[in-house]
Amino acid sequence: MLYEHLGARPRIHDTAVIAPTAVVSGDVEIGAGCQVLHGAVITAEGGPITLGAHVIVMENALVRATAANAVRIGDHTLVGTLASIAGATVGEEVFLASGARVFNGAIVGARSEVRVNAIVQRRARVPEGTVVPIGWVAVGDPLQLFSPDRDAEIAAAQPDLDFPGHVFGVDRDTPDLMVQLTERYGSSLARHADDLPLGDARG
Repeated sequence: MLYEHLGARPRIHDTAVIAPTAVVSGDVEIGAGCQVLHGAVITAEGGPITLGAHVIVMENALVRATAANAVRIGDHTLVGTLASIAGATVGEEVFLASGARVFNGAIVGARSEVRVNAIVQRRARVPEGTVVPIGWVAVGDPLQLFSPDRDAEIAAAQPDLDFPGHVFGVDRDTPDLMVQLTERYGSSLARHADDLPLGDARG
């Protein structure tokens, strides 16, 4: 299903195929030969999303842009089942395996692999041709790779990420952090109440 959001409509190349149960919302451009499969959600929450040519977004994957972080996915990239990209840039010929997560401000270089359940943290820069192993965490610039059991080292490698501040505009030291965060974010998401359904990509 396609939706107009915040006055912007998806632009889908006539050779792309969007499954009828996929959701494409807002300022989204989908290139030639793309495939967006059942249950996938591609939603531009105030920032644009661009998929190059021959990108495949598998079942139940999520691609989300924000006003602070657009999304760009290069040609011939595969976004696996249950994978998610939030406000990040992904190069050409990248493989994001099932359950992979790429967070705001990250850059994944061309011909890289982010394997099953691996995480690319916010603002990490994954150089071209890098493999992030199954379940591992990619952090920083220059990049460091950690197995998931090294949580103290992961935290130490990213002390200035300020996720609540950067993504939601709320200071981490706010006494009622989650109250502020959910109310601000909820207000932003409530703008979907005015979305205009456009039908599916087949017209």
